[in-house]
Parts: sequence; C-alpha cells; structure tokens
Amino acid sequence: MPRQRQSYQFDLFSHPQDAETAQTPQWQTLPEETRQMLTKMMVRLILEHVSGDHAAEREEVHHDV
Repeated sequence: MPRQRQSYQFDLFSHPQDAETAQTPQWQTLPEETRQMLTKMMVRLILEHVSGDHAAEREEVHHDV
C-alpha cells in the first residue's frame, strides 16, 4: 500500500512551541522576491477590502470562463 502524502494547514491559534505544529518560516528567511510579492498582494487585498472593490472577484470569474 503506497504511503499517502500528509498535508498540513497552519494553525494560527496553536502554541508556537507545540511539537506537533509545523513551524512557519520567518519573514527574514524568505527570498526577497517572495517577500515583495507577498507585500504587494497584502496591500492589494487590504485596499480592495477598504474600498469595497469586488473587481478582483469579477476578474477571477472572467478568467475561469
């Protein structure tokens, strides 16, 4: 019987020292390109949320068709 891959979802409310919790990578250890991309995405999400803009949702639906 082949071994099944186990996926893990981060638990935002777990104790950080919990042995069963996968450690989230430190921001500084991420590659610069990754940090820049994540920062841009977070800014976009925050600004869209504040403005109530749902253009991203419409754009996604358009790409799915």
